[in-house]
Amino acid sequence: MMTWLIYGIGAIAQLLFSARTLLQWIISERNKKVLTPSLFWKLSLIASFLLFVYGYLRNDFAIMLGQMLTYFIYVRNMQLQGEWRRMHRFVRNFILIFPLIIIIIGYNNNKQDLYNLFNNEAIADWLFVLGIVGQIIFTLRFIYQWIYSEKQKQSSLPLGFWMLSLLGASLIFTYAVFRKDPILIAGHIFGIITYVRNMMLLRNQS
Repeated sequence: MMTWLIYGIGAIAQLLFSARTLLQWIISERNKKVLTPSLFWKLSLIASFLLFVYGYLRNDFAIMLGQMLTYFIYVRNMQLQGEWRRMHRFVRNFILIFPLIIIIIGYNNNKQDLYNLFNNEAIADWLFVLGIVGQIIFTLRFIYQWIYSEKQKQSSLPLGFWMLSLLGASLIFTYAVFRKDPILIAGHIFGIITYVRNMMLLRNQS
């Protein structure tokens, strides 16, 4: 596939991620406290879908792993906010099985396989580990948020979420610089600024 098209998919995904963060930031600033609108999770899900495709086209396991782990947490938050059931059943089913379809078909076609996915010559071993660690920490923020929200019986973004976001984003940003990935670099620069600001808002609340 043409390089510009691959980067285009990644750019749209990061623009949606940035749009959801900007939306959440603006609403929080207006209310002087951290709030999470339902559109935040809708944009997250669409962006995650596209970034997963981008990771697949780039043969980048770190990107794919990060999106697969958070993908279903976005769905759960939409369920907590009552938005998931409003979507058409076909769309819901497609969203749930899409990552599995990509892995089964994409890596069992005699052209690509799981060995190639884990042994990309363009990514040094230490860089591969850095990317995985960054994605795992970045994903832990949503696992933490998920557990917190389940206990509260409502979707919310606590301080621990933003702290893990900042740490994970910083590691992924470093990975992106060495990987020379403009999509990840652009996406996480804006994110880091927003995470710091949300931490400041939460501390002012307490």
